[in-house]
Amino acid sequence: MLFVILALWAMTIFLVASNPRSAVNRGLGGVAFFGGTGALAALLDDRIIPLIEREYGITPVSDALFTLQAASSVSSYYGVPYFFLLFALAYRPVEWVERRKTAVVLALLVPILVSLLATPPYNEMYPITFRFVIWWTVPYMLTGALLVLSKRSVHALQARTHGIVCLAVLPPALIFMTLNYVFPSFGMLRMWVYNTWFVGLGFAIFVIGLFTYGFLGVRVLIDRRRLDSTLRAVTSGTAILNHAIKNDIGKAKLFSEKIRSHAVATGQDELQEDIETVLQSARHIEEMISRVHRRTEDLVLKPAEVDLGQLIQDVVKPHRQLSESLEITVEVSAGWRCQLDPAQVAEALNNLVSNSIDAMKRQGRLLVALTETKRELIIEVRDTGGGMPKEAIRKAFEPFYTTKSGSGSNFGLGLPYAYHVMSKHGGRLLLRSKSGEGTTATMVFPKRSIRAARVSEIIEGEKDGEHQAMDRRG
Repeated sequence: MLFVILALWAMTIFLVASNPRSAVNRGLGGVAFFGGTGALAALLDDRIIPLIEREYGITPVSDALFTLQAASSVSSYYGVPYFFLLFALAYRPVEWVERRKTAVVLALLVPILVSLLATPPYNEMYPITFRFVIWWTVPYMLTGALLVLSKRSVHALQARTHGIVCLAVLPPALIFMTLNYVFPSFGMLRMWVYNTWFVGLGFAIFVIGLFTYGFLGVRVLIDRRRLDSTLRAVTSGTAILNHAIKNDIGKAKLFSEKIRSHAVATGQDELQEDIETVLQSARHIEEMISRVHRRTEDLVLKPAEVDLGQLIQDVVKPHRQLSESLEITVEVSAGWRCQLDPAQVAEALNNLVSNSIDAMKRQGRLLVALTETKRELIIEVRDTGGGMPKEAIRKAFEPFYTTKSGSGSNFGLGLPYAYHVMSKHGGRLLLRSKSGEGTTATMVFPKRSIRAARVSEIIEGEKDGEHQAMDRRG
């Protein structure tokens, strides 16, 4: 049982600490925490309290531990189904619940309060009244399981993480329901001892998922913090480098101009050619460091109301004439007005489109699509190029990493810059690829972060406002 306590509480700490604002993480963290209190109750009941009583008899310490054991046991029985349903409602939102979230959260507590007030208190044989409690705990957990299973995943990457969540969470939860509520209501007590195996399996899947595709966004968060730290270091370094090189290049250009003037005045043609070469090199170095600095400097957003679909059309339009062998398709959900920085988002999207076209060597099919989910607007850039190996995908967002060897104009800053733009907008940049099967880059904008609204919704809201104003005047 000690392993179960450590595993579940470690999972609780990890989930809540990684993203304390996420209702999904808090809900599942609550499930893991109260699962751990059940394991603590079992450890106290089976090992620690009997050991103390054998050595010292019944003492105030053993009485205190018995109270802790009783509280842990009851809180586990009531806490797990409650938080499991909250987790499921956050993971797979239901519209009418979202509109009345506080009321629903409080209403779901009512069966727990009724159970505490209307059933006999804790005893070692029957910690709760199973035949009464089963009528709300089982519906809570079955409803939660159905909600989790019914979640639709728009992208393949999300489908993988959803599969890991289902494997790690649903089997232990449903086994817990069966062993802790269903069997005891038929008189088969202490079946909970078999929970250990399923908790261990769920924890193993959780750990594996954490280091592969992620678990509820945790891996993404770890990667984001690492990349953010790297980008801050690069931003600081290139700013210093840009300042230092510009100063020295300025001096070199000034004295080169003086030497060129002297060469012209004295008719030294060969010296003029040499100085012109030096000046060209100085200008080239200056331009290169300026380009690097522009891509890595800390972004200051200038939000404006933008038609996102039109922005996508404008970005793609110049690329259509590159090659007759290049087929570009744009599919957008029309009418989305958003508050974002049009220049930065357009440049980030242009980088993704250019990367895809370069990967296909200007021949193949490119799809740029704007789709929507309940809470997000999603721009996909999908190509039919050669794809990327896993190692390249892992390094793709690192500054100065590039697979375009031999390209003097490429510094490996396009994807880090696009990542930086998305982070500033509260969104995410995802990359999915497989060698020989093309690449899909996905820009995910939370609707709330960019205040997204359809034109039809805006017009309807304006009409409602006009009607209300007329009603007040009347």
